[in-house]
This record gives sequence, C-alpha cells and structure tokens, in this order.
Amino acid sequence: MQTKDSLRRVMKYACILYFPILLLYLELVFHLYMRLRMAYFPIIACFAVSLGMLVSALVNCFSKRTRHILTSVFSLFLAVLFCVEMICRRILQQYFQLFSALDTAAGNRLGDYRNAVVKALEQNWIGLLLMLVVPGMMCAIQVFRIDTFGIKIKTDTKKRWPLQKRLLFLYRFTAVPMIGCVVFYLLTLAMVYLYPWEGDFTPEKLYAMDTNTDDQVEQLGLLTMLRLDCKHMIFGSNSNMDISLEQLADAENEKAVQDEEIAEEVAEPEIDTSPNVLELDLQKWIDEAPNEDVKWLSEYIQTVTPTRKNEYTGMFENYNVIFITAEGFSGYLIDETLTPTLYRLTHEGFVFNRFYSALHFTSTSGGEFQNLTGLYPKNGFPVSMKETGEQGISLPFTLANILQPLDYTCIGFHFNENMYVRALSHPNLGYDWRQCSECLNLLTKEINQEGDAYWPQSDDYMVEQSLQEYLTKEPFHIYYLTLSGHLPYGFESNQMSKRNQEAVASLPYSEKTKSYIAANLELEKGLTRLVNALEEAGIADRTLIVMAPDHIPYSDIDVIEELAGRSFGKDSLESLNEKSVDFDVYKNSLIMWTAGMEESVTVNKPCCQVDILPTVLNLLGLDYDSRLLAGRDILSDSEPLVVFFSSSWLTDKGSYNRFTGTFTPALGVSMTDEEIQAYTERIKAIAACRLQMTSIIIENDYYRLVTGL
Repeated sequence: MQTKDSLRRVMKYACILYFPILLLYLELVFHLYMRLRMAYFPIIACFAVSLGMLVSALVNCFSKRTRHILTSVFSLFLAVLFCVEMICRRILQQYFQLFSALDTAAGNRLGDYRNAVVKALEQNWIGLLLMLVVPGMMCAIQVFRIDTFGIKIKTDTKKRWPLQKRLLFLYRFTAVPMIGCVVFYLLTLAMVYLYPWEGDFTPEKLYAMDTNTDDQVEQLGLLTMLRLDCKHMIFGSNSNMDISLEQLADAENEKAVQDEEIAEEVAEPEIDTSPNVLELDLQKWIDEAPNEDVKWLSEYIQTVTPTRKNEYTGMFENYNVIFITAEGFSGYLIDETLTPTLYRLTHEGFVFNRFYSALHFTSTSGGEFQNLTGLYPKNGFPVSMKETGEQGISLPFTLANILQPLDYTCIGFHFNENMYVRALSHPNLGYDWRQCSECLNLLTKEINQEGDAYWPQSDDYMVEQSLQEYLTKEPFHIYYLTLSGHLPYGFESNQMSKRNQEAVASLPYSEKTKSYIAANLELEKGLTRLVNALEEAGIADRTLIVMAPDHIPYSDIDVIEELAGRSFGKDSLESLNEKSVDFDVYKNSLIMWTAGMEESVTVNKPCCQVDILPTVLNLLGLDYDSRLLAGRDILSDSEPLVVFFSSSWLTDKGSYNRFTGTFTPALGVSMTDEEIQAYTERIKAIAACRLQMTSIIIENDYYRLVTGL
C-alpha cells in the first residue's frame, strides 16, 4: 500500500517531470549512439530540462483529455525529429537545420535517396528503436488506458473544478515548471559564457552562430541547434567575426615582402608578374559601409596578398572551355585499362598530385559552388548556390559571366530535375541552362523499353545529346553536371551500374565497389565520346577540358577504402568523422587537359576545389581580382591552403587538427614551437576569413557593391 501511495505521488507530478526526462533521455541516447563527445553534456542536459519544463508548462494549461493527447503527439514528434536527424547525418554526413531547410527539401527530389534511406534505416535500427521506445510506451499508455501499478489513468471527467482548485493546479503545474525553465536556462547560460571552454569553437561562440551544425549538436544539443536555427531564421544573425585584422594584415604584409623579394630573384624579365587585381575603391566601402559585415570584409580584403601572373598566364587564351562537375567521383577508381580516357586526361596536361575535394555543406550543391565560384559554401542554410539564384546575386568572376560578353557560347547541361533551384542559379552564373524539368523542359531523358526514365541518367547519353549544340559554335564554354555516379551503388538500385555490370564482373572487389565503378563507366564513355568528337572536329588542341568532383562518395567510404587498398580511420566506414579521419580520403583527381600541350606539367602543391576557378581564369588570361575569391591560382607562387568542413586545414607546411588544436609539420619541414604557434594562428585566421566571406558576399551582394558589375 505504501509503495502504491508513493507511486501515486510520483504520478501526480509526472505532468511536470515527463518532458524534461524525455528530452534528457533523447539527447543522451542520441549523443551516445552518434558517438559524440560527452564533455559538454552538462550544457545539453540543462538546456533539455529547461525546454522540457517549458513544454510541460504549456501542455498543463489545457484540460486533462487535451493534455494526454498533446503529450502523445509531442512525444512522437520529438522522437521522430531525433530519428530524422540521425538518418540525415548518416546519409548526407550533416545535420539539417530543419526550419531553414524546409524550402530546399520541398524543392528537391528526395525520392532519389529512397534506397539510401532504407539502407540507413536498416543499419541504424537499434538507435531508432532506442529513440522511439519511451514515446511509444507513453502513447500506448494514453491510447489503451494502461493501468500502471494499479493507477488508472483517466482522460475525461464531467466534474468541473472550482476556481480556487484550478488556480492552484495552474500554479503547481504551470507556474512552477515555468520558474524551473528560467532557472535551468540561466544556469545553462552561465555554463556557456562563464566556464573557460577551450578550442577553436566554444559553446559561447557556437551559441551566436547560424552555421557549424555538427559542433552545435555536439556542444549545445540537437534541440538547441534547431531552436537557434528558428531564431536566426526569424531575427537573422551576425557574422560574429572575432579575428584581429590588424595582426593578420601585419603578418600578410611581412609575408608579401618576403614573396616580393623571392619573385624578384627568380622572375624572368619577359614574364609579367603583376598582381591579379582590379581597380577597386575598398576604402570607400570601409568608410561608407552600410553595415559592419561590409566594413569587415572590405578591411579583410585589403589585408589579402593578391596572386601574381606567372608563366602560365594566358597559356590558353581564346580557347574553348568544357567544365565538368563529376557526381560522387573519386580518383581512386581510375585504372589504365578499365578507364583509359580518365587515365589519359589525369596523366597528361596538368597533373595535380595533391588535389583534395573535401566535403562541404549540401554535398553536390556545395561542391558545384566551390568549382564554379571559387568560394566555400556557407556551412548552414540557406544553401549558397540556391541563394545566389533566388536573390540574383552578382557573380562577375564565374567563367560564363566573364566569357559570355566575349562572344562565347555558354551552355550548361544537367539531365535531372530542378534540384536546388538550378533553373535560377545557373542562368545567374551566365549559362544558357538546360535541364529536365517543367520549368526548363529542354532536355529529354533516356528511357527504357517500358517508357520509364533511367535512374540515374547516363553521362554518355548527356554528351551524345548535347555535342551538336556547340561543336560548330566556337568559341564556346560548356558546363556539364554529371549524374551517373549518384548513390546508391548496387546493380539493382542503380541502372547505370546494371548497364555496365559485365564490364566489372571479374574485378576483385565487393559487389558495392564494382557497382560504383560500373556507374562511373558511363562518365568514362562520355569523356571518350567528347574527346573523340573534339579530335574529329579538329578543335581538341584549342579546347581546355576541366573536370573536378562535386564530392567523394561520402556515404560509402568503404568503397574508397577498397579502391585505395587502405583504411582512412577507425570510424570512416560508419561515418565521415573529421575528428579521426585521414584527410587522404578526400584526395582526388583534377583534370586540366588540352590536346595542344606537348608535355605534361606536374603540380605537387596542395590545392582544392575553390582553387580551380582562379587557376582557369589565369590560364585563359582573363582579368579578375584574386583577393575577392577564397581560392588561389594553383600555378602561382601563392601560399596553398585546403580548408575542410570541420575547419581543420592542410598546407604545404603541414596539417592542423581543429579538434585537438595541434599542428603536424609535413615531412621534411622543420619549425620551432614559436614558429608553429605563429604559423598556426595566422593560417587559422585566414581559413576562418575565407569560410566567412561567402555569407557576407551573398547577404550584401558585395561584388555588385565594390565592382559595379
């Protein structure tokens, strides 16, 4: 009897304690299952309890029957929310800011990922079950009126409480949890702002940001990340740049003087080594800036050392240019026998031995954005490429926007639907854009005997259908966004893989890896068709082919490991975790090839996707301002820098692990502790600035301001 009375007293206050306990449980299970650091869990726990108290207070404002319904609905909603984020992280290697991402998700064909979703559900059923078990039990109790420990739950009553009793109930079960909500919230803020957290990204810094969702989830909690997303969507956010530009300017000036002295010693008199800059009045936009972001960016650009023209400047002046973004491509699949054209293009022309295609936000769209704009995408919503199209943002340095006024035929092709609203973004990049969708129904998909369109579409078919659009319209600049290499990889789920199944049947790999190679054989066929057509037309020696991936097959790291014959980290098979992954997983192939080159040029300098645009602009001898891009001309004497999604980075001097705060010198590089400290702080600042500049450029249409273009 005494036990039953105790349970009755507990159940009496369950309407206050249930949601705090539920949210605490969900955050705890989520963190443990996703293997996130638990050092920040006191913050997450207090935020969860505070939010749980708030939900309890709101639910308790209603009648008993309504309270039970709302409890069931909220419980399931919260559990499903955690499950959705878990699957998003497993498939896309990033959490989704669901509120700001709703329009993007609604506009994309999520059905293209259905096989990957099913696979993720199967692989993560334990985590999903743990998320759903408590809310499921609560719903069962509400629906079936389960008699828990002999305490019958009643959901309705004909009696109306007297006013005094109702006020007492509201005080106990609404006012008290509201007070608890405030107390725990203030306690959490004290931990966020007063505790001396260490690292490049602290809870205090993350609490003011609308980016870096991975860090926000780990340090502040999933629910807090989503709450901040809602807040920033309504009220906006600040850039939150706390970098000392004066110190950065001093360091850059010192390095510029050293580079100038070296250039004077080694430069040949006939080579123009003037800087790649435009005449811009940046001081005007410091003195008359409409906001602090524009002022900061103008001040930062003034500190940037521009790249210089070099022996390769104008090497391909007036050439045709074909640029290819290859879907889900990894250079580890290239084989001299199986993919002879890919092998030829990567071993002739310019050979980049240390090119990295790091995964950045929104995978394909983020990879495209780097390739075509020379900028890193914003690490959060709104999607950078999509935003430039919807807002009509000026992007004067894209290849198409520069070449079109020079009477180039500029056409872009993608045999898919209007993903990421490319019907707006790619015309804004300067292309006569062709895709398969209602808004731009200019391309016809390849179909099977039953009349159904293949998924994915064939890259070879894309080249075949488009060649006659431009071969006789020199000079031309053509852009291809391929599709055959899109996940999932399986002979039943990927029709391009099935098409080439026999060609890979004897390879010594797993079925998934063979399927991945088979899908990319359509790209090999398309490149072969393209090169043959250029040679038959007699223009291969005046056409530059550039090809770079959008991203590696990030959900299938085991495929890359099998192709490379090595492991990239203990957690790499489960997720692309940059805390422990070897960055060689991002090592890839960059093609810059023309038949007119008599001998290849080997480049051992570290480089990445944002470096492609300035390199090509310089090769074509086009005018641009190198200070306004995040990338640098690979063939110049500029200091190399590859920035990864986590803000870790790599240079020719070594690599920096943001999570441990340690710099590892490259083989053969000798630096004192003082030199390492100074170097690390300078490159960290530069990396942060280059990552941040994109959102300021887009939100303020900055290029239009300073260039008038």
